[in-house]
Amino acid sequence: MTSRRKIIKTLGIGPAFFLVPQLPEVTKDLETNFRYCLNTSTIRGQNPGILKYVEIASKAGYDGIELWIEDIKSYLEEGNSVKKLSKHIQDHQLRVENAIGFAPWMVEDGAQQKAGFAQMKEEMEILADLGCSRVAAPGIGAKAPVDLFRAGQSYKDLLDLGRVTGVMPQLEFWGAFTPFHHLGQTLMVAAIANDPDARLLPDVYHLFRGGSGFEGLKMLNGNMVEIFHMNDYPADIPREKQEDKDRIYPGDGIAPLDQIIKDIRNMGGQKVLSLELFNPGYWKQDPLSVAKTGLRKMKEQVRLALG
Repeated sequence: MTSRRKIIKTLGIGPAFFLVPQLPEVTKDLETNFRYCLNTSTIRGQNPGILKYVEIASKAGYDGIELWIEDIKSYLEEGNSVKKLSKHIQDHQLRVENAIGFAPWMVEDGAQQKAGFAQMKEEMEILADLGCSRVAAPGIGAKAPVDLFRAGQSYKDLLDLGRVTGVMPQLEFWGAFTPFHHLGQTLMVAAIANDPDARLLPDVYHLFRGGSGFEGLKMLNGNMVEIFHMNDYPADIPREKQEDKDRIYPGDGIAPLDQIIKDIRNMGGQKVLSLELFNPGYWKQDPLSVAKTGLRKMKEQVRLALG
């Protein structure tokens, strides 16, 4: 049997090598860069129109905008072109970070799902021409209990479609939507898909409203989340009774934003913080003022959390 001393001599390693604990390779601390985005739901009650959405987001100082597909389609149905809209967005130095759509890709009925995929393909192609590389993929149309294994395979198919079109689906859950309301369900669907391009689209309100809580964010690495919907929720309404309209500016409620932002930062990678509100009180105000206030409050929360 070869002796330990002989192996050491053969390798040219001195005995002192074995007296020093082997340290892991030193790596840089995770760095997260934030971009700030306006989801147009925040000012949709004022109904300024898609061109004004862009102008307001730009003037307020955002880096990007999150458009609703129904608004894009309405614009096109009026005889306008994607090229014209794209130029308008570029002229205002914004990027379309994501789009909000409602194609029923998760339904179990075969005919409905086929139609849902066809709708998603059509919308992805429009978004690709607009320079948008992401689209929200909520579980709209699904019925409880959702077969998460089947949903995972459907999401895998949707990711395949995303690679063909160049617009990747961001798996989204809604806190008040019983069939698909919890971060745990979303994680399982992504795990079943077993795909390197799987992405989640978390939201402060939905994490709270659906009972997910916020500790699960620590399970997500930088590749899993690209966009995070920012908002807050009030203390005077029970969780189970809160609705989208109750969302308020970040920092005006009781959400643990300090820890949430730190956990997002610790994921590493580029992150888009997108302000998504549906508050009818804000819809009665000047939309530019609302957009500016939301951006200021998001940045303030990041500053307070990270120093």
